[in-house]
Amino acid sequence: MTTLEQARTRDAADPLAAYRDRFALPKGVIYLDGNSLGPLPRATPAALADTAARAWGDRLIRSWNEGWIDAPQRLGGKIAPLIGAAPDEVIVGDSTSANLFKTLVAALRVSPTRRTVVSEAGNFPTDLHIAEGAVACVPGARLRIVARADLAAALDDETAVLMLTHVHYKTADRFDMAHWTRAAHDAGALMLWDLSHSVGAVPVDLGGAGADLAVGCTYKYLNGGPGAPAFLYVAKRWQERLASPLSGWMGHAAPFAFEDGYRPAPGMTRWLAGTPPILAMTALEAGLDLWADLDRNALWAKSAALWTIMAEAGAAAGLECVTASDPAKRGSHISFRHAHAYELTQALIARGVIGDFRAPDILRLGFTPLYLSHAEVWRAGELLKTVIADESWRDPAYAERLAVT
Repeated sequence: MTTLEQARTRDAADPLAAYRDRFALPKGVIYLDGNSLGPLPRATPAALADTAARAWGDRLIRSWNEGWIDAPQRLGGKIAPLIGAAPDEVIVGDSTSANLFKTLVAALRVSPTRRTVVSEAGNFPTDLHIAEGAVACVPGARLRIVARADLAAALDDETAVLMLTHVHYKTADRFDMAHWTRAAHDAGALMLWDLSHSVGAVPVDLGGAGADLAVGCTYKYLNGGPGAPAFLYVAKRWQERLASPLSGWMGHAAPFAFEDGYRPAPGMTRWLAGTPPILAMTALEAGLDLWADLDRNALWAKSAALWTIMAEAGAAAGLECVTASDPAKRGSHISFRHAHAYELTQALIARGVIGDFRAPDILRLGFTPLYLSHAEVWRAGELLKTVIADESWRDPAYAERLAVT
């Protein structure tokens, strides 16, 4: 078991410790939900104020030619190193759901004989919901959902695309990206990854794995703010063959020629649709700039250390951990199963430890090494053990369900 003294010793030697001051963290709170909504970077309010007062208030529409119109490509270039992509293979815009729809329909249109989307049962629900809508838009297409153990057998000569979430939102189980990309290609299918729980949390190498397509959100580990724009990746070899089914004017080859007909822009720009949300992109860019000189190897190592501290506490409390113990097989959160996980989550929040609940019985705690210390996670583990031991989670107030869990 890790001791408080050991945790403090690790903090004293932590190369990432200075990053904590770059976040506006409320006093008295141990925030273990950055895997759902990252906290506010201190640079964000000033960036938003400048965009509102100067760029919008003073420069007005001139700001489109002073950095706004290029924001999707510029931000995509800042995300690219975090996912093993080239700068011209990533673009920022729309939501993860919209980008999933775009990539799925595009993949289904590659071959007239391949009309099946294969995915995992228990995948994040919106991925499966969007896939239902996507196949409904392509004649003859279908969605095939199978258990993880049956994925390989489900790939056949009718598979157009294998859609998987790299790190599972609930269990934190991580797919071997290279293995499953190769399996999709061996079956003649494209590989589409959802990186929402991966980017900024675990090493990702889309280029090295040979992946074709990927999407992901930016409001978790990238700290872009609630509802921040998502990103979309298309491998360079596919960029001139695939086109977005959402043929909006920002994806046009010459949007300000105002032509009636649609001509897709070259490269990643063709995946844009509507006007970029500049205020949201300003907030996201402030979050992305935190990563400019960051030692990502130190980040991954610290994530594993924080996970171990909480895993030890959960085991001491008698909780069932449903997350893999091997760091290479998991993301940067831990999940415990408990019959009253919702009440347990609320009891911890009342004590200043913010995690979240995932139905039907999962307490989920995330580890973001940029601002969490080893000692904080140790204290959170002690509170977890206390709440379990004294059964204070049984307070009826903790059973009242809120709209967002």
